[in-house]
Amino acid sequence: MKKISLALAVLLGSTAPILAADVTEPVKEVMDATMKNWSGADGDWIDIFDPSKLSRLYSKDFVAKYQAAIQNPAADEDGVSPFAYDVIVNGEDACPLEDLTYSPKAVADGTTEVVVTFKKATCMDDGSDKQALTTVKFEMLDEGGKPVIDDIVTEGDPGQPPNSLKNTMVQIAKGQ
Repeated sequence: MKKISLALAVLLGSTAPILAADVTEPVKEVMDATMKNWSGADGDWIDIFDPSKLSRLYSKDFVAKYQAAIQNPAADEDGVSPFAYDVIVNGEDACPLEDLTYSPKAVADGTTEVVVTFKKATCMDDGSDKQALTTVKFEMLDEGGKPVIDDIVTEGDPGQPPNSLKNTMVQIAKGQ
């Protein structure tokens, strides 16, 4: 068995470490926290960017951009987050998340994309499409032999390109 594992590692080259670990684990931890945050149950808000999560779940480049963004005093009045909205649901309001799916894609250029879909508006009475699916793409890298989140990409407004959270953090850091 060791010969097969070694041969497989040699054949796969640089993609072996990210395949060895479950690429969806960091994504599932972020999504579990997001689901709890929007569950409707009373409880403390779970910060998906708290220091312990930043160091374990996100790439070094992502963390550097986050740290730069959080330095902008205009970013958030409470000093807790550089964002004035939930970056996963891409808004300030949501219902308990429903019909969550995870779809890891093939490794391309050292990045694995994990596509997450869910319904976030099933309880809304504001004319929202209650059955609409929200799509969030997590771009995953291998750092130190483990998968980490390098970017979170959400759908743009109709007719607009997708929103890269790393690009948003760069803009926040610049005061824009």
